[in-house]
Amino acid sequence: MDFELTDEQRMMVDTVRKFVATELEPHEDEVERLDHVPEHLAEQIRSRALQAGLYAANMPADIGGAGLDATSMTLVERELGRAGYALQMLVARPSNILQACEGQQRERYLLPTVRGERHDCLAMTEPGAGSDVRSMTTRAVRDGDDYVINGTKHFISHADVADFVVLFATTGTEDTPRGPRNRITAFLVDLDADGLTVRRGSDCVSHRGYHQCELSFTDCRVPAAQRLGEEGRGFELMGEWLGASRLSVAATSVGRARRVLEMTTRWAAERTQFGQTIGRFQGVSFPLADMATELDAAELLTLRAAANLDHGHMSDQDAAMAKLYASEALGRITDRALQVFGGAGLMSELPIERFWRDARVERIWDGTSEIQRHIISRAMLRPLGS
Repeated sequence: MDFELTDEQRMMVDTVRKFVATELEPHEDEVERLDHVPEHLAEQIRSRALQAGLYAANMPADIGGAGLDATSMTLVERELGRAGYALQMLVARPSNILQACEGQQRERYLLPTVRGERHDCLAMTEPGAGSDVRSMTTRAVRDGDDYVINGTKHFISHADVADFVVLFATTGTEDTPRGPRNRITAFLVDLDADGLTVRRGSDCVSHRGYHQCELSFTDCRVPAAQRLGEEGRGFELMGEWLGASRLSVAATSVGRARRVLEMTTRWAAERTQFGQTIGRFQGVSFPLADMATELDAAELLTLRAAANLDHGHMSDQDAAMAKLYASEALGRITDRALQVFGGAGLMSELPIERFWRDARVERIWDGTSEIQRHIISRAMLRPLGS
């Protein structure tokens, strides 16, 4: 498989990396200190991302996006991953699921989001339904031309700065060979809708400034015209449009790990102990070699999955392998980096402790490592009838 970049892709990578270095990285300390992105800064970054043609790069060109293929988008995600989520998410990549919008939904939700006028978030996870999405209890009951929604979602990223939510709720049950299971439906719900309350969630150790929220629905009426896709087909819609989100986590993990490795290598080449640079000691140089090897392996798995997606045959196993290995490699790389930096790595004057903290969540959101291993192992065993 050929992973040689085209001239256009090289230029794109260079453009995004420069944007991250000049527009995002200089503000990291401020966001870490404040635990939020000041509104004027958020607007400045969005505006400059739009001017640079980086905004909504994952969306088709015929609706105003950059129309990048999966491999090119993975390269963009990799470079944006060098910065924390609070800043990189301002260079918005709207949820791909919005491409399922039809009719007036396109004018009200899809197109304004591509233009940067509105911002979306996704709501699947509940206090009692994390990895087991089918067990969600938030219900939407048809009542005339509306659905009445009741229930609670939590761990909903950046709902505090979004304008609407792509909500997944149950709309009944169906019989299956394994017994009854919930039928899930997707909805587009404005966050100022009557009956919907958005609360900031508990503080998180990872990605300060990028908040998770709780959404409470109490007899929230949503017009049937805001149903996304067919009733009861939300789970299939989720799989069709959201599968690439695991590839996104893998790509951003690779980008952040690359930045950490670069910083650690410079430190090892400059820090002196016992009359020589610490990189000359095997206790430092061998971990550097392991970090570089794991990073390249994670990147190759991620690019392979992206290439398969471009050719129309990325499997759930491909995405799971990329997400699993890249997120766990990031955890190991940041931990080794902190060890190389020693006590200085734990101090807030350096960003190493932040990278170390931020890395932890990658193994949890968008499907835990355990879920990824389940997906991979089932793909191996299912053809054998097990």
